[in-house]
Amino acid sequence: MKKLFIAALLFVGITSFAQDGEMDTDQRPPREKRERLTPEERNEKQLKKLTADLTLNAKQQDQVKQLIAERSAKAEKLREARKEQREKGSKLTAEQREAFKKEMTAEADANDAKMKGILTTDQYTKWKKIQEENKDKAKDKMREYRRDNN
Repeated sequence: MKKLFIAALLFVGITSFAQDGEMDTDQRPPREKRERLTPEERNEKQLKKLTADLTLNAKQQDQVKQLIAERSAKAEKLREARKEQREKGSKLTAEQREAFKKEMTAEADANDAKMKGILTTDQYTKWKKIQEENKDKAKDKMREYRRDNN
């Protein structure tokens, strides 16, 4: 009787541990914390990726590096302004949101024109393709995020 009881406890213990290792399909492991890069490190990482993807020459690298730095500085200013506004507790009005959208579109168009001037036709086409893929990935991540939080 004692052996039967010990065998039953052992069986229950083993099966409970085996089930703890499995995850439901709905559950996902917690996201790993990404290391925070400085703006300079981010810019350098982006430049290396573009250099590898588009096979940029030295002159193009210098021009793209400057463009990335300018864009990064503008983005940081916008982030700070948005953070201040959020801390105040105020939200953007519809007109402000629309103006911000137009400003971002104009900024993207200007960036596009600058990149077109720096890159060759083939490189520019490849760069646009990469931009579209990244945009699609971001949309997919946003959908997934919204689905998980609802």
